[in-house]
Amino acid sequence: MLSIEHGAVVVPRSNRKRLGVGFALIGLLMLPVTSLQAAENTITLQTAIQRTLVKNPSLKVFDFRQQALKGELATAELRPAYELDFGAENFAGSGDFNGFDQAELTISLSSALELGGKRDARVEVVNRGFSRFEAQRQADALDLSGEVTRRFIDVLAAQQRVALAEKADQLAKDALVAVKTRAKAGASPDAEVKRAEAAAAQAHLTVSAEKKQLSYLNVALGTLWGETRPDFNRAEGDLYRFSKDVAFETLYERVELNPAIQVFAAEERLKETELRLAKTQSRSDVNWSVGLRRFQETDDTAVVAGFSVPLFSGRRNSGAVRSATAARDVISVQREAALLTMRAQLYRAYSNRQQAIHTVDDLRKNIVPALEQALEGTQQAYERGRYSYIDYVSARQELLSARRTLIDAAAAALRYGADIEQLTAEPLTVEQYSFTNFQGAKQ
Repeated sequence: MLSIEHGAVVVPRSNRKRLGVGFALIGLLMLPVTSLQAAENTITLQTAIQRTLVKNPSLKVFDFRQQALKGELATAELRPAYELDFGAENFAGSGDFNGFDQAELTISLSSALELGGKRDARVEVVNRGFSRFEAQRQADALDLSGEVTRRFIDVLAAQQRVALAEKADQLAKDALVAVKTRAKAGASPDAEVKRAEAAAAQAHLTVSAEKKQLSYLNVALGTLWGETRPDFNRAEGDLYRFSKDVAFETLYERVELNPAIQVFAAEERLKETELRLAKTQSRSDVNWSVGLRRFQETDDTAVVAGFSVPLFSGRRNSGAVRSATAARDVISVQREAALLTMRAQLYRAYSNRQQAIHTVDDLRKNIVPALEQALEGTQQAYERGRYSYIDYVSARQELLSARRTLIDAAAAALRYGADIEQLTAEPLTVEQYSFTNFQGAKQ
């Protein structure tokens, strides 16, 4: 059962293995969903991830890989084949052996007795392959969900930039009105009017550019589930809502549960099984045959039987055993190296996220309100002739720059949060593991 709490898709602990990674283990937990049915022309992160995991071609290849493994399993379960042999001797020669009168005809059935548990070892290798296959599928699904999340954040940020550009456009128009009013009163030169007109035109161009960028990002998001013309024009979410911090060491403990690390674990188990299979080859199989021989001269028949055993199989197979041992040990080293790399990535995302959130808080609580007051006061003072046009423009640009920085910092905080969730394969906050139904969110 899945549920939504605080805008997050939550999977109970008991169901995580069964459901795999899915869209529940990675998500923008800080983005609220006001309704399970998104409004017309809007999309939620939950819907975007669901569509991607169902329709993205990169995950469809796993269906074919699964069929290939089933074929390998069917082959591994086969016992040694039987062979029907027919032989003829002492015919078409010279003298008494001319023709078939002296011929000896033999028909026999042969096969091999597998020793050392070779068949069981083959089957176990394929079964371990299924485990690795499932771990890889979960890892790819997690990576794909992370990419959806990042593109969704890009769309949210682009929407805010469009809103900011429209605000800047309005401020430029207001400034142009104020400059023209002063110019009519003879308090400002015509050059200031021209500068204000140019600034207003540039602000209008910025609105157009930001809308084009938003349109592109919508398309980039939609292509993840195969849509070249997205059926939405707005992403639903809050760019400024962040989940609470979790201690770094607690987060790192979860990294070992990441499907990417589980791929190494599954690969290591597979290599261990392949090593056991290689060792079974050190024990020779017994080849046997049994049949009947007919003597044409006397019209008699007799039973023929035999067996053969290869010599020195253990010595000849020692190279394969050493190779399989080395392959197993390599995976162990690679796993440790991957953990170290992921620890560094986690710390980078963790520290950068904290800094980005601090920047957002400071901008929202202190810097932006102060600059809004400064712009209001500067505009009033400019209209009264106490400040110059440069002072007015500078105050406006400082406010717009701070708001743009606010958008960038908020988007960065969400991206780093998504990176942390992808590395840990779990939501950031422990509180979000508990689950309740939200407007019938059972599945």
